[in-house]
Amino acid sequence: QAHVVESGGGSVRFGVPLSLTCTPSGNLDELLDMAWYRQRPGQDRESVARLTSGGLGYYEGSAGSRSAISANDAKNTVYLYMHSLKPEDTAIYYCAYIMRASAGIKHNWGQGTQVTVST
Repeated sequence: QAHVVESGGGSVRFGVPLSLTCTPSGNLDELLDMAWYRQRPGQDRESVARLTSGGLGYYEGSAGSRSAISANDAKNTVYLYMHSLKPEDTAIYYCAYIMRASAGIKHNWGQGTQVTVST
């Protein structure tokens, strides 16, 4: 069982870049992809970026277009960098490790880190 913990959130000023880190623990033998999502107040969780096991990054939406997802050399820690932050980027940001499971694919979610963008 893998566990992941997000860090790097907090209060961010408008226009200042954001850097988030997702640190894993546990068994990562079945790790496939790593991803970042966010949930803005009153809205559903949405995908921001995904990094495949082959090192390809995929991005979605306004947040994704301003983001870069990367991993460390061991490919077990994932980072999210987002520039040009706006107040509407205020959200809880979640890391997800996508892993093979007996029933198919499983998302291992972190608890999330709150990011609040102020003007």
